[in-house]
Amino acid sequence: MPTVELRFSAQPEHVRTARLVAAAVARRAGVDEAVLDEVRLAVGEACSRAVGLHRGHGITAPVSVVLTEGEKSFSIEVGDAVPGHGSDSVSSGRRQGVAGGPDEPETDTDSEDEMGLAVISGLVDDVEVRSAPDGGVIRMSWPAAPAVVVS
Repeated sequence: MPTVELRFSAQPEHVRTARLVAAAVARRAGVDEAVLDEVRLAVGEACSRAVGLHRGHGITAPVSVVLTEGEKSFSIEVGDAVPGHGSDSVSSGRRQGVAGGPDEPETDTDSEDEMGLAVISGLVDDVEVRSAPDGGVIRMSWPAAPAVVVS
C-alpha cells in the first residue's frame, strides 16, 4: 500500500497545501474525478479543525496527514496532538458516540468541532473519529479503482 505522509505546523495557510496534496494523491489512487472536490473539502475541514484545536490548546506539535492508497480504497487520516477524553465515531455519515460526558459543558469550540464533523460526515460516507489521551484522528476513505496503465 503506497503511503504519503505530510506534517505541517498548525497554521491556517498550510491547509491549502494539504488539500492540494490530498487531491493529487487521490487522483493517482484512482478516486473518481467527480469525487475529488469532496476529498478536497473534507481534508480542508479536517485539517482546519486540527489547526484550530492545536492553536486553541497552545500545542506546537505538527498536524499530521497520512494518505494511503489501498487496493480498492483510498484513505486519509488527519491527526492532531490534542489530548482527548474518550472515543468518538462517525460512520456512514451518522454520529455514533460523543466524547466526554454529560457533566462537561459545551463550549464554542465544541460547537465548531461539531459543525466541522457534520460537514465531513456529509461529504464522506466512511468516516471514523477517534480521540485518545495522546491526540485525535479523523479517518476518511473513498472507493478507488486501480490506475490503468496504457502502453
